[in-house]
Amino acid sequence: MRKGEKADLIHVEGDTDHPTNRGTLCPKGAALRGGFVQAETRLKNPRVREPGAAEFKQISWEDALDRIARHLKDDRDANFIAKNAAGTTVNRWVSTGFLAASATTNETAFLTYKVVRSTGIVAFDNQARV
Repeated sequence: MRKGEKADLIHVEGDTDHPTNRGTLCPKGAALRGGFVQAETRLKNPRVREPGAAEFKQISWEDALDRIARHLKDDRDANFIAKNAAGTTVNRWVSTGFLAASATTNETAFLTYKVVRSTGIVAFDNQARV
């Protein structure tokens, strides 16, 4: 396949050698079989609806990631709790949560947990438990 050439998804299957799922598909992976990827209504670019606007507008991936980072930073700045009422350092960010993927190794899950907790996020869960 050449760059810019359109490809069609013709088959989806799990990786039987994967240590976590041994080839089974999660609901999202299984949904790919139903034509989700080729659906006419599938969004292929990020969109945003500005406050007060009636319609969504398409934005670049770079702009979308910048907006997400800015919103997270603003939220953390506004809601971060450095010390509790007793003056003990707690470093908590209680207004944002994080949901991690289940198809990962224990080592990757541990590192994800450590990185998320290092930001102060308290509400952390893993899709494997859900």
